[in-house]
Amino acid sequence: MQENTRIADYLLYLAYLNKKLGGFFENQSPYIFCQKGCAKCCQNGEYPFSQLEYNFIMIGFSKLPEETREHILQKVKKLKEEKAKFGDNYTYECPFLINKECSVYEFRGIICRSFGLMSINPKGLSKIPFCAFEGLNYSNVIEPETKIVSLEKYKKLGDNLPEPLAYNVGYEFLTSKNIEENFKLNFGDKKALIDWF
Repeated sequence: MQENTRIADYLLYLAYLNKKLGGFFENQSPYIFCQKGCAKCCQNGEYPFSQLEYNFIMIGFSKLPEETREHILQKVKKLKEEKAKFGDNYTYECPFLINKECSVYEFRGIICRSFGLMSINPKGLSKIPFCAFEGLNYSNVIEPETKIVSLEKYKKLGDNLPEPLAYNVGYEFLTSKNIEENFKLNFGDKKALIDWF
């Protein structure tokens, strides 16, 4: 029963978060080039997940067809073997990514929901999504050499566009103690997604 309560509280938080993030993505739409099938953000990362997020994504996993679940578990097994060889900073394709689509999209983690926006890192500096340097999000306003927003590029896009902004949507903030207290959550331990398996 307690796990159901935790998931119910988490769903309330996700409803709030999705609405907030939706507003941010809408505001930044002139600079966002995410589209179905791109999946660059799912092909090379560590994907931090809390215990609560993992429990939630596994609900989605349990709803998948048996052959899809087996495919994912085989991917996880291979990734864990590779991580044992390469060490802690190992980056990999998310095991839930199948044919460039998330197989558990409605159950995806917080990092998956917020990626693509410019964020504010723990030091208070703007963090540009890596896809900006691959011709995607914010690439139309980022200066590749300096890795900052170019006022000249921004002005060339025309008048009346919202400013390209960084939001406080870093994973550390979105799963912080303050968030836990405000939403009556307990995220639990946090580690790379494949380390939960």
